Amino acid sequence: MTDLEDLTGGCDCGQMRYRMHRAPMFVNCCHCSWCQRETGSAFAVNAMIETDELTCTAGTPDLVETPSESGLGQQIARCPHCRVALWSHYASAGPIIAFVRVGTLDAPERCPPDAHIFTRSRLPWVPLPADVPAFEIFYEREKLWPAASLARRAALLPRIAAYRAQRGLPPL
Repeated sequence: MTDLEDLTGGCDCGQMRYRMHRAPMFVNCCHCSWCQRETGSAFAVNAMIETDELTCTAGTPDLVETPSESGLGQQIARCPHCRVALWSHYASAGPIIAFVRVGTLDAPERCPPDAHIFTRSRLPWVPLPADVPAFEIFYEREKLWPAASLARRAALLPRIAAYRAQRGLPPL
């Protein structure tokens, strides 16, 4: 994954630019109906990375609160001008982990999905590749994520626990 370091991306109008300073921990292709509705597409492809490893190099995104299937909502970082969604912060980890929209990368082909999730609501005309794991709902992270990514996530858990406690959310 070292070839994925320093990925850059941005919005349609060019006012928002960002850089990922590390390879993503994992890339999910989510087929849930919420992602379909939010993107206006058949799925969302999200590259998970520590927010500290994501830098805006131009512009400041608007953080828009939106509902989510969990009922806890999410913040979507959008360009304030063209409104393109660049990444999300889900309530489970808050602002500590960013779910970067792979389609906003300058080279999205460099971040193919590591897994397809929520395929129970996959649109029937979207084929799934045989060489990428697919799950009706979700997977067991410890069985699928590389050891280095699990270690990166483990390093974030104290901060995530503090964030969740501040908001009265149950521990992970």
